[in-house]
Amino acid sequence: MRSIELVFDDATQSAITADWSRLAAAGLPSLASHTAPSNRPHITLAAGGGLLVPDALEVFRGTLPLDVAFSGVQVFSGGRYKYVLARSVVLSTALTELHRDLHASIGGAVALTLPGAWTPHVTLARRVTGEQLGRALDLLELPFEGRIEGARLWDSSTKSVTALQPRHPA
Repeated sequence: MRSIELVFDDATQSAITADWSRLAAAGLPSLASHTAPSNRPHITLAAGGGLLVPDALEVFRGTLPLDVAFSGVQVFSGGRYKYVLARSVVLSTALTELHRDLHASIGGAVALTLPGAWTPHVTLARRVTGEQLGRALDLLELPFEGRIEGARLWDSSTKSVTALQPRHPA
């Protein structure tokens, strides 16, 4: 599986990892327990086993950094009696256009990441039970504003991350 992801500036990343830490400290599932070097808060723009990404992907040039607003939480089905807890990302015009333009220049993305089906979010926890959801929601400070700083390509087969946009453009 490969994915194209947006990543945040240090302050936004710290706010989200603080969510992870609060959940973990309360004994709840959290991405804080996922300690791989590549694990960091992100918004997935496109994903797929056959994701086709051109060598020269220009869609991020001049579009980042980008302000982002988090409006609340989302809960997705994560299997039998389990859920995924995520921060909701407000779908601004700039983010919608970036997503659309990206998909016009790539191929092979799964349906849930295509324009019209995509739900932008930042995952906080997986395998949350229904009984744990209320406790988890009580721990989160909502809403807040942040900043998208860069983009990356994640390849799960090689466990590698490739920057698609410099974190600090010249």
